[in-house]
Amino acid sequence: MTLEPVAYTHGETALTGWLARPEGQAKAAVLVLPTIVNANAAMERRARMLAELGYLALVADFYGEPVPSFEASRPLAEALRADFGHYRARIAAALATLRALPEAAGLPMLAIGYCMGGQAVLEAARDGQDLLAVVSFHGILSTELPAQPGAVKARILVCHGDADPLAPREQVIAFWDEMDRAGAHWHFHAYSGVRHGFTDPGSDARGMAALGYDASADRQSWAAMLSLFDEVLEC
Repeated sequence: MTLEPVAYTHGETALTGWLARPEGQAKAAVLVLPTIVNANAAMERRARMLAELGYLALVADFYGEPVPSFEASRPLAEALRADFGHYRARIAAALATLRALPEAAGLPMLAIGYCMGGQAVLEAARDGQDLLAVVSFHGILSTELPAQPGAVKARILVCHGDADPLAPREQVIAFWDEMDRAGAHWHFHAYSGVRHGFTDPGSDARGMAALGYDASADRQSWAAMLSLFDEVLEC
């Protein structure tokens, strides 16, 4: 399946999303918010997996420019997240683009994200975006703009590696408390001994102690996402 480029903008920044279409009528539209290295083969694979299951899936673009390496992604991410209002507006631009596609007309909206994208879907939920559900895979849980009471519309599923040093236990507890104060409807799945990047088979090759692929957590988290989608869509 070949993904199609979708041009969109946020302010003066030109962006390119990548669209995967299902065969036949889609049952929902899913925004895929990528890792810190932006749209790559792993994110395109997830979009294809969603399309094969009947979802219209768009991989968002964080930066509007190529990311030649993992090291090069850090300053781009730092610049984008320097202002969380700007960060949320970049995410909202991708959601608006997906919602405006003719193929998405009238479809329920969902969002998933990985690593930085996992943080991004939680920011979309905190921002009160009109989404049925969001799913964060090994995402950062902290925020500069905590959810306000009554603001969160989306059902939230967080799939988290309990040995992830980028989202330590104190961040987990703070997230739970934040969601409770906001009155959000949230699920939290934690996998013992599992590190950051557990859904990406390429994690082990990066030579970073914080990262590690875990096949069981990968399977279980994907199944949990599909179960939540079925529930909110009443499939």
